[in-house]
Amino acid sequence: MSSSQPVRTVRRATVAVLVATAALVGLTGCGDSADDDASTIVRTTTKIAGAGVVSVERDTRAACATPTPADPGAADPQRIVVLDAAAMDSVCALGLWERVVGAAASPGDTPQPSYLGTGVSLLPGVGPTAAPDVDLVAKASPDLILGSSPASPELADRLRAIAPTVFVGGDPVQWKSRFLESGKALGRAGAARQALDAYTSNAARIGTEINARQTQASVLRFGADRTAVEGPGSFSGQVLADTGVQRPAYQRLEVASQDVDDLGGLPAAEGDLIYVSFDGPDGLEHGTAVMESDAWSDLGAVTDGRVFAVDDAVWNAGNGVVAARAVLTDLQESLNAYVS
Repeated sequence: MSSSQPVRTVRRATVAVLVATAALVGLTGCGDSADDDASTIVRTTTKIAGAGVVSVERDTRAACATPTPADPGAADPQRIVVLDAAAMDSVCALGLWERVVGAAASPGDTPQPSYLGTGVSLLPGVGPTAAPDVDLVAKASPDLILGSSPASPELADRLRAIAPTVFVGGDPVQWKSRFLESGKALGRAGAARQALDAYTSNAARIGTEINARQTQASVLRFGADRTAVEGPGSFSGQVLADTGVQRPAYQRLEVASQDVDDLGGLPAAEGDLIYVSFDGPDGLEHGTAVMESDAWSDLGAVTDGRVFAVDDAVWNAGNGVVAARAVLTDLQESLNAYVS
């Protein structure tokens, strides 16, 4: 990544460096040696359009759990095909990633979420998440196929003809119940409940440590042509709520997200501090333009130096326990911080 400049051509250079940075994220993580110095992700950019980049170094060595035990009498799948990133997060959280014999690739610079590490991203592919290759799935000889929601009923039927296939639902608002359903499918309902309870307890503890209830945090996501508030029901919004972080009045939405313009323009982005994320290179370009505008500069959090850029793959696309833990780490590093 590269610090943004007020010239459009330089913004495009920033996008290119961000892509290179995302590739670096895949250089570490589950499956790497704990003695390897390269296992700590180092990203050189510390600011984007004045926003401090959170978790410039993210150590993913322990992102995936050690293998958890199967429930008594439950099926214990040995060969798993994973159809999307949320399902992969669940498999990782339960320590079963090394049993994955095929994984559908997510859009982006790494085939699997970079916050899960290299080992996960090197798993054999079975085509894109939007259209997994049924023949490749069959060749992998799985005894369980796990995903969120099928692209079509026809695809679901074809997959079920290969092996037991479980879809746990595609609504990210329901990420906790989806994780528990994944745990059942993997024969680890007990381990999934323990993992979720541990996350909940950890979130409450961290919230107390960082005095979360004293801060109203704004959460924005920039797309190619929209600026959206991520409400309390969104994935990241739920994690913040689990720690006790408060939200500005404009952002106490009944929906998961809503465009800023519909809420009254950029003043709706105001908070004690502002978290921003970017949906791909186009989101980065649009977000940089907004964050270099006069209206953005008028926000109190901007004047105070309390705007932080976070990893969109974690805060918005993660939708799982491992991603939620990463958000907690980001909050520890930033909630009471100022951009230097």
